Amino acid sequence: MKIKERIEYLSKPKPFTASPDQTVLEASREMSSRNIGSVVVTDSENKVLGLVTERDLMRRLVAEDRKPGETKLSEIMTTNLRLAGENDDVVDWLRVMSNERFRRLPVVDSEGRLVSIMSQGDFVSYTWPELLKMFSDNVEKKLGFNNQHLWIIGGVLVYGIAMAVIMAAI
Repeated sequence: MKIKERIEYLSKPKPFTASPDQTVLEASREMSSRNIGSVVVTDSENKVLGLVTERDLMRRLVAEDRKPGETKLSEIMTTNLRLAGENDDVVDWLRVMSNERFRRLPVVDSEGRLVSIMSQGDFVSYTWPELLKMFSDNVEKKLGFNNQHLWIIGGVLVYGIAMAVIMAAI
């Protein structure tokens, strides 16, 4: 399934963006008021230049004893970002995000302008039922029976363990 076909993609508010010259203090206040964990740094054409997350604030601002009112986003932003296209496959990106250990994925249109930002949680929460169905169908084909309630319970347990491992690694 394509990213642009997912309900969470269609229902998400416009991502919070800021210019590279905006101070960390200004951006942090806006992040706090919106209760969000990142800001996408864009140019005047809304093309992605970088991303500043709560982790960036801790590692590149607090840990280095910088002053948020004097530090620009461009000084602490992560710049080696992966960008998805609206027509990219959800499961492909879920795999990449999991393997490369990042949680936020800016999505751009065909001209490279920011249109959304998806989190690993967005993908997992909506692909999980599909994965369980595929798993159940495969088991039924191989074993010749379907105990859906057992597979659902087992799937939820596996999911819980997997999320605990992922969160512990992050």
